[in-house]
Amino acid sequence: MTQPHQFKRRVLLAVSGMSPQTLTETLYALAIDHSGLAFVPTEIHLITTKEGACRANLELLHAKTGKFHQFCREYGLSNILFDERNIHIITDTQGGEVSDIVTPDQNEAAADFISNIVNNLTRDESASIHVSIAGGRKTMGYYLGYALSLYGRQQDRLSHVLITERYEGLHDFFYPTKESHVIYDRDNKPLDTKQAKVMLAEIPFVRLRSGIPEYLLIGKAGFSESIRVARHFELEPRIDVKYTRRTLYANDIKIPLTYINYAFYLWMIKKTIEQGEPVRRLVEPNRVYAQSFIEIFQKYHINPNDNDRTVRGLELGMEAQWISERINAVKNAFDSVLGKSVAQSYVVHSSGENNYKVYSLMLTKEQVHYT
Repeated sequence: MTQPHQFKRRVLLAVSGMSPQTLTETLYALAIDHSGLAFVPTEIHLITTKEGACRANLELLHAKTGKFHQFCREYGLSNILFDERNIHIITDTQGGEVSDIVTPDQNEAAADFISNIVNNLTRDESASIHVSIAGGRKTMGYYLGYALSLYGRQQDRLSHVLITERYEGLHDFFYPTKESHVIYDRDNKPLDTKQAKVMLAEIPFVRLRSGIPEYLLIGKAGFSESIRVARHFELEPRIDVKYTRRTLYANDIKIPLTYINYAFYLWMIKKTIEQGEPVRRLVEPNRVYAQSFIEIFQKYHINPNDNDRTVRGLELGMEAQWISERINAVKNAFDSVLGKSVAQSYVVHSSGENNYKVYSLMLTKEQVHYT
């Protein structure tokens, strides 16, 4: 597997509030004082508030005194893209820039904003993302870490930085310098920035990306919506068959099935769960299978044109290709709204080989409900 430092595009993503120095501290730990292979970002993105952006621009990016530029010159780093355009100010639902995150609405806006940034960055398979939760309010770090758990890939990493005790949180400390430089701690005692230690603490995280539906991965991902879907990992599978609506719900999420595929799923429930008989691979057209499916299809279907066309297609019996098409269509429908991992509990599974292959649902009778 390609290691994070080997990717052509390497992104450092961090949050900050009133202490933008956490970014240079993290950059030092990643690129200079590393225990393994250095991760030198090709670009940096900072998520912050309106006030935090002002501080980052003045203290990190000022043309003459900016500590980011000073750090890069001192340690010979070049071509790291980080400017005002890469400072992302959290916005509320009306698009206004958030000055601080103290109310429930501001927390929700921050969660959605951070989730979208992480989702967008992780769409690029040629990039590795290193996420730092060292700065900002605790809720910002939580949302950033959780968003990486939702969308992160194998090449992405999560970390925090640990600073020598007396140096931590000091306004004048940004990173350990090559040459001695005197600053003062909270008790007004002198410290040498050269003597400071910055340690990177990598944080393991569970990657849930395979369980996120495609529509969330390619669209604008709200934090609450992503969490709602991800929580299906924790739920016992449950199917609700709504006869009057001719729809299926998997733990309250509607499955987008055409009527023929809805009827096919009901047929699979009846055959493999209620009757306990797997559907066998067809070598020749099977009239018994066809007739039992048609009975279900006609019982609830109200469009005579579709009805006649489907019945005519099964006149000679149900064929292997027809079953295969239905199984794939059902799988795609469940995958699209549940994600592939969660959908595994609901889709049609096969076992056996060649002419002895059989198909069945893995649900139990207790997990299927009818209304």
